Amino acid sequence: MKTLSDHVSVLVPKLQNWRRDLHRFAESGWLEFRTATLVAEELRQLGYQLQLGREVIAAEARMGLPDAETLRQQEARALAQGALAQWLPHFSGGFCGIVATLDTGRPGPVMGFRVDMDALDLNESQAADHLPQREGFGSCNPGMMHACAHDGHTTIGLGLATVVMAMKVQLSGVIKLIFQPAEEGVRGAKAMVEAGVVDDVDLFTAIHLGTGVPAGELVCGNDSFLATTKLDVHFTGVGAHAGGKPEAGRNALLAAAQATLGLYSLPQHSGGVARINVGVLQAGSGRNVVADTALMKLETRGVSNQVNDDIYQQALRVIAGAAAMYGVEYQVKLMGAARSCTPTQPWVDFIHQQAVALGEFNSVIDRTAQAAGSEDATYMMERVKQRGGQATYLIFGCDLAAGHHNARFDFNEQVMATAVKTLATLALNQAQFGGGQ
Repeated sequence: MKTLSDHVSVLVPKLQNWRRDLHRFAESGWLEFRTATLVAEELRQLGYQLQLGREVIAAEARMGLPDAETLRQQEARALAQGALAQWLPHFSGGFCGIVATLDTGRPGPVMGFRVDMDALDLNESQAADHLPQREGFGSCNPGMMHACAHDGHTTIGLGLATVVMAMKVQLSGVIKLIFQPAEEGVRGAKAMVEAGVVDDVDLFTAIHLGTGVPAGELVCGNDSFLATTKLDVHFTGVGAHAGGKPEAGRNALLAAAQATLGLYSLPQHSGGVARINVGVLQAGSGRNVVADTALMKLETRGVSNQVNDDIYQQALRVIAGAAAMYGVEYQVKLMGAARSCTPTQPWVDFIHQQAVALGEFNSVIDRTAQAAGSEDATYMMERVKQRGGQATYLIFGCDLAAGHHNARFDFNEQVMATAVKTLATLALNQAQFGGGQ
């Protein structure tokens, strides 16, 4: 009988091929049409029970969804790039989520593993010394690049699916593999949670590669993610001739600028770290026109849900006050959100013990002080915990060519086999877990 190491060793070339194909055809959030069809077909061939699209995504809970024309154009683009037509109707309209289930038929917990699939809205480096460019798998899609290792995460999910199915006679309970769209901008997980995809999960694990963790290190329970809220604010005023009759106008640009200055006075909270950032400010149409429209894109963050919620509510008051000051209307649109979350210690302890025994890591730690921004897998973690389950977030350290969200980002592909082996070990040995909160 083949060992776990045997199965993973045979899989290594396939992991690289999957990852490089996904990298070349990078797709941004809610637009993962090609990716989702290929993942679905691979999982079908392996023998998984599949739930797709609207079955696993609550339409009304989606955040930051592209407009209908963009969805249509990107679906056509995906089809031209090899998306499988038989699967595409399941994902049409931006429902690019997949849940694959293996029920072993033997008593045991439901284990959930979550990986994300989307790329960033970023142009990849064309430099000759950038490995994806040099070896011919740099992104061919303008403004879309896997600069946060989600191509690696999806590949790990497929690798885990392959190994778990090959060793299913040694498993008990139920394995659920969750392939999530739109993690960037923290837009997708909440919609999957609202569709109930983790309501039956007893043991939940999400993963990430890199994030500044050194190669050879495993973080068993990252808890440094900040709660966050992402907003678009549209200010609507009245245009006027800036020289002839400026008093007839109501200046949306000034309202947005005033709001920006006011927002930056906010990040102070006795509860801990808080953040606010206005990343985009667009307004006006001409130098001699009182601006009648302005667009602001901003985010709040907090070390806890309470801190973030407080900063968010203060931000809304600042925006309302600035609009009132200049007599303009405004509309706030929620574009993304995530929560802070603490992993459950018993599950962290079990993973720690299993990882040490595996012998694949230079060091295994429970927590890291490494700041990791925000992550919407926290919605899944919180739902599992609320229902009495265990949840954690693993980080597999690896060498990076550049930092996350950088046009020259790339990672050492060897880490994918290690991740597959680690996650499969948890599935194979979960019967040893004592449980408890």
